[in-house]
Amino acid sequence: MPLSLAYAADFPSFADTVFILPAGTTELPISAAADLPEPARQYVAAQLAAGEKLFGINQYTHRHYYVVVEQKKTADLTAEALRKAGHQLHARLKTDKVPELFIHDLTGSGALPLAEGLALTAYQFEGYKTDEKSKKAPDLQLLTLVSAELTAEKVQELDYVLQGVYLARDLVNMPYSHLNATQLAQRFEQVGDEAGFHVEVLDLVRIEALRMGGLLAVNQGSPEPPTFTIMEYKPEGATNAKPIVLVGKGVVFDTGGLSLKPTPNSMDLMKCDMAGSAVVVGVLAALAKNQVPLHVIGLVPATDNRPGGPALAPGDVITMYSGLSVEVLNTDAEGRLILADALAFAKKYDPELVLDYATLTGSAVRAIGVEGIVYMGTAAEQTMSALKQAGHATHERLVEFPLWDEYADHIKSSIADISNLGKAEAGAISAGKFLERFTEGYPWVHFDIAGPAFLTAPDSYRGKGGTGAAVRLTYEFLKNRA
Repeated sequence: MPLSLAYAADFPSFADTVFILPAGTTELPISAAADLPEPARQYVAAQLAAGEKLFGINQYTHRHYYVVVEQKKTADLTAEALRKAGHQLHARLKTDKVPELFIHDLTGSGALPLAEGLALTAYQFEGYKTDEKSKKAPDLQLLTLVSAELTAEKVQELDYVLQGVYLARDLVNMPYSHLNATQLAQRFEQVGDEAGFHVEVLDLVRIEALRMGGLLAVNQGSPEPPTFTIMEYKPEGATNAKPIVLVGKGVVFDTGGLSLKPTPNSMDLMKCDMAGSAVVVGVLAALAKNQVPLHVIGLVPATDNRPGGPALAPGDVITMYSGLSVEVLNTDAEGRLILADALAFAKKYDPELVLDYATLTGSAVRAIGVEGIVYMGTAAEQTMSALKQAGHATHERLVEFPLWDEYADHIKSSIADISNLGKAEAGAISAGKFLERFTEGYPWVHFDIAGPAFLTAPDSYRGKGGTGAAVRLTYEFLKNRA
């Protein structure tokens, strides 16, 4: 069972409680010291005087923990420091086997980010181990937030967003043996039923009828059929007249095709190549559960990329759903092929805005590492700025790359309209430039999440493995837009 959040107007005596204290606190407020014996008060005073930011007291019947806010240059960075404090606090709670923690906020703004860091750290992928120890649920099950500035609705909203992140992480962490394209689509249907949005899955026959040449070409070498999933959340009273469309890359496993990847630290990690699709369903679930008044559609083309049988070969020319011809110079540049069909398909909805998410290029990772997300697009500057602000608020930070006209030369082909492979330089941009050719008629933003979507080493509350990167960012942006 994942950790859940609740709200309370007050906290009971003899409860495990963490007090969030304002930056610079040198003396414990009365509200945080009511039941402390004098020796304990002296200990707390000594810790505060020494500048300690996280410490605790074991009172045998219950424990008190104290987190002192670290004042940073901006409010967003201060909130991020609290998320990281939540990560550090989780280690103590785990050692102390705390089942429920009350979070008493004395700052007015610290409860949500601290709870967020705690909850994201507490995430565990259930996995497939069979021993009893591995199957045992963690001790910490509930965080109860206490703050005069909070409401039960705000806490519930965060809980649903975190559930969206958990969902995305679970999907990314599942291996291909348990999540092929058909199983991914079935999972989308299950989430739609639970959260309250409509799901339609197009099978191979319908994909062929639509002539989605990119998706069909990538799927040629696979023993499993592709799927194309359409998810729609359309609440009554939606504030947008035209829908916002989210597109997610759903390559459930990527061998590279005939342009075979090396295995160590490459192909062995490629269960994560559908992380873009996980973002889309995670965001839709959070929007629907929180009843955000926006009409949003999610599109996910899904397949694995394999070198078997009649697999797509380097040098082949394919015709896309849009009618454009593409020379495939590298079958490992497959994500852009299936995304292109979905982006062209999105035009039928006359969208207000289209956002796509993909673990698309190693170039993006080499450029900015795992610390941020590369984004680029044709949307108005106001939209790009709002996305960047949402990235700062959630600490899923964005770095904008240009889409100058000159980059179109990188994907020229002598025998087709365009090539799926650019030059050695600016690979993330040439991939974006390729996608741009399929986005006529609407504003569009592309997110290359190849860096932060799947981590091979633990990183604070992001953990190890699937991170759910871009779910919180996108939810924040769309909520503000609503």
